[in-house]
Amino acid sequence: MQKAPKGLRLHIGIFGRRNVGKSSVLNAITGQDAAIVSDIPGTTTDPVEKPMEFLPLGPVLFVDTAGLDDIGTLGELRKRKSVKVFDRTELALLVTEANIWGEYEEMLLTKTKERRIPTLVILNKIDLNGSGAARTLLDKKNIPYVCMSATKRIGVPEVKQAIIQIVPDDWYKQCGILDGMVSAGDTVILVVPIDKEAPKGRIILPQVQVLRDILDKQANALVINERGIKQAIKNLKIRPRVLITDSQVFRQVSEETPDYIPMTSFSIVFARYKGDLSTLTAGAKRINALKETDRVLICEACTHHPIGDDIGRDKIPRWLRDKIGDGLKFDIVAGRDFPDDLSPYSLVIHCGACVFNRREMLTRICHCAEQNVPITNYGLVIAYVHGILDRVLAPFQHNASLQWYR
Repeated sequence: MQKAPKGLRLHIGIFGRRNVGKSSVLNAITGQDAAIVSDIPGTTTDPVEKPMEFLPLGPVLFVDTAGLDDIGTLGELRKRKSVKVFDRTELALLVTEANIWGEYEEMLLTKTKERRIPTLVILNKIDLNGSGAARTLLDKKNIPYVCMSATKRIGVPEVKQAIIQIVPDDWYKQCGILDGMVSAGDTVILVVPIDKEAPKGRIILPQVQVLRDILDKQANALVINERGIKQAIKNLKIRPRVLITDSQVFRQVSEETPDYIPMTSFSIVFARYKGDLSTLTAGAKRINALKETDRVLICEACTHHPIGDDIGRDKIPRWLRDKIGDGLKFDIVAGRDFPDDLSPYSLVIHCGACVFNRREMLTRICHCAEQNVPITNYGLVIAYVHGILDRVLAPFQHNASLQWYR
């Protein structure tokens, strides 16, 4: 609970063939046995994640992957999972043996170049193979690389320094969740219902992150539940800068909040912070075009256990069926199980993606655009079906986008 959430960490993907020492590189950089190491090709199956405080970058997340030259039926499944790691990678480490450079390495470079991912090549096992052929080729292509022996811990400081050097300067100037909306001295009301799915003794992650951003901005937060809105507003001596609520109680909060107080939701705040608010808003406005025979995809970034009247699995489908018709069909995916083929769907509805980094959410938005399938998010859908979309977008009128480095 004291660690930075994964979605706020710089994601560093480690890619390469089988048995080139990717897991050994991870262990050498982190100084721990984070991944199992073996001479047997294909030891790494599912991606292995290792969070770390990497100064001066701050919190990072290393993701070790299976070899992209894996073979067989299971190998194909492992390769698919490895390729999906590109969707969230913000910096890539391409590991190869020091004397090997071929089609797989070129393919990996092509993938990172297409996605504009800064890439560092690591020529591993120099204690066994030297570094001649690959080094000459990389010099000609002006591709940054470092020679190391992960098992002998040779070149580890050089690898760390090279990682620092290829990270974009803007990484150190990341946007805050409420940038352009809240300033020092402002008061923000947070409406936090405690329902059956709220973790015992805690509030959910997007609420925690918004509260932290308010404190970082030297602003003031008043946290209440949905039953205390009128009294809270009455007790305030100054007008609050904005009220942010859980989307599930939009209707009640909208009725009890005076029009002069700007109002939005945690989910819509994250639509801007983790994605693209304009695109997701356009997706919400496509709801009226839905037909009763259409199919909608609901996407949850986390893999929580749903407990009765779940927002994505129960409430949103119910509200949309009330509007469109009982025949409207829904599929649910969770975690990273996002389908490659979106052709069966007329609309994709995504959660706020608080556990994803922004690159992964933007990748999904681009994936939808490439297949001409509109995408929106929970809060925007709920606001639309309750007829308050314009009101909850008003706080973003002059700050619809954030200036991110990614």
